[in-house]
Amino acid sequence: MQFVSLEFLIFILSACLITCIIPQKYRYIWFLAASWGFYYKLNGKFLILLLFVTVVAYVAGRAVGGENGDRSKKKAVLVSSITILVLMLGYFKYTGFLMDTVSSIQSFFKLSETAPVLNIILPAGISFYLFQAIGYIADCYMGKIEPENNYLRLATFISFFPQISAGPIERASNMLPQYVSPKKVSMDDIKDAALLILWGYFQKIIIADRLVTVVNSVYANYEQRDGGVLFLATLCYTLQIYCDFAGYSNIAIGTAKLMGIKLMDNFKNPYLSGSVAEFWRRWHISLSTWFRDYIYIPLGGNRKGLTRKLINLMIVFAVSGLWHGAAWTFVVWGLIHGLFQVAGILLKPLRDKLVDVFNIDRESFSHKFIKIFVTFMLVNIGWVFFRAESFAQAAFILKNMWTISPWIITDGTLISLGLSAPDVYLMIGSLIVLFIVDVCNYRGIIVRENINKQGLWMRWVIYIVAAVFVITCGVWGPGYDASSFIYSSF
Repeated sequence: MQFVSLEFLIFILSACLITCIIPQKYRYIWFLAASWGFYYKLNGKFLILLLFVTVVAYVAGRAVGGENGDRSKKKAVLVSSITILVLMLGYFKYTGFLMDTVSSIQSFFKLSETAPVLNIILPAGISFYLFQAIGYIADCYMGKIEPENNYLRLATFISFFPQISAGPIERASNMLPQYVSPKKVSMDDIKDAALLILWGYFQKIIIADRLVTVVNSVYANYEQRDGGVLFLATLCYTLQIYCDFAGYSNIAIGTAKLMGIKLMDNFKNPYLSGSVAEFWRRWHISLSTWFRDYIYIPLGGNRKGLTRKLINLMIVFAVSGLWHGAAWTFVVWGLIHGLFQVAGILLKPLRDKLVDVFNIDRESFSHKFIKIFVTFMLVNIGWVFFRAESFAQAAFILKNMWTISPWIITDGTLISLGLSAPDVYLMIGSLIVLFIVDVCNYRGIIVRENINKQGLWMRWVIYIVAAVFVITCGVWGPGYDASSFIYSSF
């Protein structure tokens, strides 16, 4: 059961209707039943793995939490429980990667290959719910929260269905109190949630699923493409991954809101960032803050001098790259972002000096535009390694993609990359809408809030037109893979 399916829409409506008739104090039990049912439908036998993770988190949380008890024993339980969860993630996600690495080393040194060929199925959402479980145990140990005595309530937190397959990666301190006393859903909540869900579908099936056609077409025979087409493909992938993942997050947040549960925002107009550091404060916020709280700060953060701070940043981004995918290209992607941030920190005195010397107004439009443009291009370069299937492919694209022609949008090239002319025009028009909405949100003008302030007839015209547009212009039909959310594979 995927988010982009009629089956899921029926599931949402049914879940919300049942939620309304269940007393608030018992709703978490219904949330859990719906979540386990959703996950079973999504991933079958791996529901057992999810149940095991929940048991580990429950037992470990109670053992390490509270003020009483031997601190050394608590630390031993903390380390052992997190080790179990990390090893589980390592087995399912990285065993094949390690075997491939061993085979590559053997091949390089012309040794006989002994690594077995393994076919390990990656359970849906394992990276996300394991991180939530690890964060819960760590928070109990650090005294940030009290251990949850109700197993079913903790299980609801770890397996809540809107977020289980691709986040946001939530915190127990935010979610557990909401399961104790869920918020009563108001009409304003319903209107806001409906617009969020519609916007998520717009991003996913109107924009991302058209962009992916262009990207896949170019990457399939990249060596035969000229520089302008390669650059266009990198730009399309940069926009695709944003619309794909932000679309998922908006659907998840809107779905939870329909049931009285507030999930954290996961994106805040990241491509309007003025630095790579700001980009990571706006992109996949739940993950970047998780790495900050549970890896960067425990490593010492910025408390142990500049050199240690820079090393900690590189460690965090290397781990971030590996979390995103079991391939060295992902690790390099993470390290590139770490290097961007290290360079930003080291060059800050020079930048400040140039601002003073040339009397540059940091608040001027031109200065902000240049910062946003440079940041966008740096992020765009990084995404090449994220999408490429090998270093050779990434190197070829990065080397040859700089022959840029502004006429590539209008000279018919796009139509030769798998999209019909109407699809191209619809995609470009939708990207313009996306840009306008993001700029408005960036400037504090929340578009959906302004829509919901309109009169009844105007609101309903917008709702109906938006719904009809998504239904009629979305990428549906034979051959469409409804499970193609990029981050669902992480």
